[in-house]
Amino acid sequence: MIQLIQIELSKVFSRTRTYIGFIAIAILVLVLEIAFYLDGNRFIDFATQSLDQSFIFTGKLMNGYLVCFIVLQSLIIHVPLLVSLVAGELLAGEATSGTFRFLLTRPISRTQVVSAKFIAACMYTIALVLWLSFVSLGLGKLLFGSGDLIVMKTDMITIFSADDVMWRFGCAFLFAMLSMCTIASLALLFSSLVENAVGPIVSTMVVVIVFVVISAMDVQILNNVKPLLFTTHMNAWKLFFEETLDKQAILTSALVLLGHILAFLGITIVVFNKKDVLS
Repeated sequence: MIQLIQIELSKVFSRTRTYIGFIAIAILVLVLEIAFYLDGNRFIDFATQSLDQSFIFTGKLMNGYLVCFIVLQSLIIHVPLLVSLVAGELLAGEATSGTFRFLLTRPISRTQVVSAKFIAACMYTIALVLWLSFVSLGLGKLLFGSGDLIVMKTDMITIFSADDVMWRFGCAFLFAMLSMCTIASLALLFSSLVENAVGPIVSTMVVVIVFVVISAMDVQILNNVKPLLFTTHMNAWKLFFEETLDKQAILTSALVLLGHILAFLGITIVVFNKKDVLS
């Protein structure tokens, strides 16, 4: 199984499209951080203008931690596309190139094939999120320095001291990895249903967009559906930046995402085991 995973990883990282995600993240983060570097004070003034009459802000509010927080909010919506670019090709790409017959001549089961591809997809996803954390936080601290993190919401403002921030970002990025692995498992499921790599990518993004819209809609009839959608829980990383940590809500969201991963993976295994890939 380890050798099979190594083979799948070599396939993943030998394709050009694998590196599109890393390059795209680097460019987007660089553009955002340069924009904040040149005009970040105006953003801070705009965000705090309603609070100026009640509070006096001192110190350097625009620092690497705030920039990383903003970048994480901005890019976590776009990362699913980058994940599906790779995960959506893992099974469909084999069908397109006609290599399933050769692959299954080895003494391995179809379940092992799917499991190896799923693990490879998750490892790529984790590497992508790690790259996002490295670029956003590392470059942010390099350009803006460190300091206290100010988190602004519509009804409140929370300030975290500099020595109380890094563990929160660490947990937030770990949760982001779980969220993106959910996307990878969904893309792999769609990849098992078709024989071209475009379909799984488009299908995954359509599902994500539709679910995000439903999760954001304030409609009574949808309130019972929202907790069941994985997109509702993908932003639970923000709970690590609450003054009082809601451990129960974090655990619930993590279990919902894990449940979706297991369900998507299970369906993929069933579909692939029944699929005629040798004709």
